[in-house]
Amino acid sequence: MRLLALELFLSLLDVRGHIPRFDDFRPTPVAPAPAGTVGALAAAIGVFAVLSLVIWAAVWLATHLF
Repeated sequence: MRLLALELFLSLLDVRGHIPRFDDFRPTPVAPAPAGTVGALAAAIGVFAVLSLVIWAAVWLATHLF
């Protein structure tokens, strides 16, 4: 009964037709990642590594100076 009420409510709002069903999704072939994405990911990892080392060095220096 609750499911029927929900479907009635969604149909009154005209939302029911916009909810995808499982069979609406077609399998697509897997494409390799574009070169720009891989380069941006590598740059982000590099920046993160450098920032991590800078913070580690600042903390190490601060602990050894005091």
